[in-house]
Amino acid sequence: MDTSALARTELLQVADAVAREKSIERDEVLEAMEQAISKAGRAKYGHEHDIRAEIDRKSGEVRLRRYREVADEVENEFTQILTKDAQSRQTGIQPGEFIVEELPPIDLGRIAAQTAKQVIVQKVREAERKRQFDEYKDRVGEVVNGIVKRNEFGNVTVDLGRAEALMRRDESLPRESFRTGDRVRAYIYDVREEQRGPQIFLSRTHPQFMAKLFAQEVPEIYDGIIELKAVARDPGSRAKIAVVSYDSSIDPVGACVGMRGSRVQAVVSELQGEKIDIIPWSEDTATFVVNALAPAEVSKVVLDEDAHRIEVVVPDDQLSLAIGRRGQNVRLASILTGWDIDIMTEETESRRRQDEFRARSQMFIDALDVDDVIAHLLVTEGFTALEQVAFVPVEELAQIEGFDEEVAEELRARARSHLEEMDRHNEERRRELGVADALTEVEGLTPAMLVMLGEQGVKTLDDLADLAADELRFAISGQRGEHSLEDMGRVPNAEVERILQASPMGQDEANAIIMAARAHWFDDEPAAEGGEAEEADAGAEA
Repeated sequence: MDTSALARTELLQVADAVAREKSIERDEVLEAMEQAISKAGRAKYGHEHDIRAEIDRKSGEVRLRRYREVADEVENEFTQILTKDAQSRQTGIQPGEFIVEELPPIDLGRIAAQTAKQVIVQKVREAERKRQFDEYKDRVGEVVNGIVKRNEFGNVTVDLGRAEALMRRDESLPRESFRTGDRVRAYIYDVREEQRGPQIFLSRTHPQFMAKLFAQEVPEIYDGIIELKAVARDPGSRAKIAVVSYDSSIDPVGACVGMRGSRVQAVVSELQGEKIDIIPWSEDTATFVVNALAPAEVSKVVLDEDAHRIEVVVPDDQLSLAIGRRGQNVRLASILTGWDIDIMTEETESRRRQDEFRARSQMFIDALDVDDVIAHLLVTEGFTALEQVAFVPVEELAQIEGFDEEVAEELRARARSHLEEMDRHNEERRRELGVADALTEVEGLTPAMLVMLGEQGVKTLDDLADLAADELRFAISGQRGEHSLEDMGRVPNAEVERILQASPMGQDEANAIIMAARAHWFDDEPAAEGGEAEEADAGAEA
């Protein structure tokens, strides 16, 4: 690109053409040309000089100038000039201003012209990337159409018209293949500005892709009459969506299915035959979970809000249907509702209840020294622990059929006596294990828990403070069996989950205890700073 061979108007025409082709501003192209000519000028007159080119935006005239800053002290003679010398050339000029000298136009040689062309190409590319990022950064969450440009080992590059996007292999549906020139519809889930330019990432497996497709097919969703509350997908195989209608006259499931299934079928076709279960959403968690497990029938549900788990009891012949092929149905229902779901048959649940009944009855028989009739009455009335018997009001205990106030008082006294004996035993065991007295002051830790912690090597506040919440719950669960705290990382996840479920402590409670144990770390900091200050003051007085 030789500027001497270009008429002034031709320079502007080139800038206009590049700006149109790349969809960037004309000024950005001209600024790139100015930088290229400046670089060529420095190559001719010396790289140490501050040489700048300027292209007149109307006439296309190129002016080359050398700039030198006016300074009282010169550190670089090539880019600075003493104030007195500058004032002898230009009256009234002050330090910080520039002396500008016009330079003759340069005739770019072949190498200089090639260098200038590279600078222009680079700057134009940077401007194009910035334009692409600015255009797409706010379009995350949109569904776009594009044409496959190339397919490299399953990673598909898609031409969106004004930009290119990438759809990784794991973001396309299983058994789905694309060839160059194929049209593809996908969801923009991320736009990042990286070293090599803006990266636009597409997905056909993202749950929101299905949500957006339904919004396009179902006018009631687009209008806000029906809301799609949750989506769970096993891409290419099966999906569940939960919908709710804000107009009592409109059935949300029917609206999404459409006349003879036309609406849902359009989405299924786009997703390569992925089967879709459309279920009504409900504010009631139990109802929502029952709906989510369709087509399986549910007999009973039991919620554990602390552990965010729900036990679902189904008839024996419905178990395989509720679980689904490879656990697909219950897994999707769990994702859709946000609850961990345990499924069991009526027979299993009955057997478990019987086992729990026997275990609790035996605990009351041993601890209270009562016969099995009284123990069974207590369990039947919902008593599960000695603490409940020890501290329940006498009147409430006396209301149990066959009990009176005298029996209630005796049961309370025996329960309290047994608890006190257990506390004494645990206190002795704690001291034997060497668990520090400071741990007894941490609110929420019982003597029995302190013994279990001591047996796991947690004996000081610092030991407790170093634990994670799950480690604390694991250590005091009483269900560890042969597993120690050190083995926790090697225990199968399912076994760890079972042990944590049996823990008497919730996640929030465990976090609070650990933060209380860490409090002394922060209490020491001001004291230490104060001590250093006092030592400094004492040294100054001496």
